[in-house]
Amino acid sequence: MSFNLHYLCPKKQNMITMANVDLHGIGVALITPFKEDESVDYNALYRMVDYLLENKTDYIVALGTTAETPCLFEDEKKEITRAIVEHVDGKIPIVLGIGGNCTRKILTQIDQTDLTGVSAVLSVVPYYNKPSQEGIYQHYKTIAKEAPLPIVIYNVPGRTGTNMTAKTTLRIANDFNNIIAVKEASGNIMQIGEIIQNKPAGFEVISGDDSLTFPIIELGGIGVISVTGNVFPNLFGRMVHLALEGDFQNARLINEQLTEIYELLFVDGSPAGVKSMLSLINMVNNKLRLPLVPVRSVTLDKIRDAIKKIFPCEFV
Repeated sequence: MSFNLHYLCPKKQNMITMANVDLHGIGVALITPFKEDESVDYNALYRMVDYLLENKTDYIVALGTTAETPCLFEDEKKEITRAIVEHVDGKIPIVLGIGGNCTRKILTQIDQTDLTGVSAVLSVVPYYNKPSQEGIYQHYKTIAKEAPLPIVIYNVPGRTGTNMTAKTTLRIANDFNNIIAVKEASGNIMQIGEIIQNKPAGFEVISGDDSLTFPIIELGGIGVISVTGNVFPNLFGRMVHLALEGDFQNARLINEQLTEIYELLFVDGSPAGVKSMLSLINMVNNKLRLPLVPVRSVTLDKIRDAIKKIFPCEFV
């Protein structure tokens, strides 16, 4: 994968030179590892990045929901970003989560964030205050006018409380060429299909649900921003690439193999599920920050059994 980035901030230079940011394949929504005292475990973070690089992850998404970003302090976010960028060292693209429910605060955050080494920004539909469709459009319009990097918009109504409709997504896609993709986690295949069918050239659809990645690629999506990829980057990534290559038969077999994993990842909430899996393979501590807590013991037992079915010799 090659990407040649050259951006000029419009506020300073009144210009953006768009580049080819390739987000095909598997992007992993990276977790934030914590020590037992709840401080950020940077050794584990580096270990995770190395694991993803070694297993041919196409790009990393930093500071998304899976990273427990609402529970991180601003100085931690800056240091985590710096650490990931430094450790990736340009080998694959990095997409950085910068979102919220106050448009002006997002603009300030973008302006104050060192975006060196970052390829694009992921920005979620505003949550809690439940804007109208026009409010969502104006929100992204304002960000698009100011952002120095391409933007991936993120629709996840199960978390935000508001669904960005296909009509709004397509309106945004047609009006702003620096908004290059949508991470779609509405779970509504008809809505996702409508976006894929009617989207303009240069705008792509990325699955935001691991369990729906296969059918979304069949419809014309370009891949996934994945939670499962933290644990199974190679296996899940192979499924994604087989599907993108049109080998749906073999991709379907892997997808069926991972079905139980998809379910267990979210039964007690995310990222509780993925952190429990990573703890079982000795990648990170099974530690979250309140109000999130680890999965129940009954779920952990099921997760252990499910992992053994996939890699029986590697896990206990």
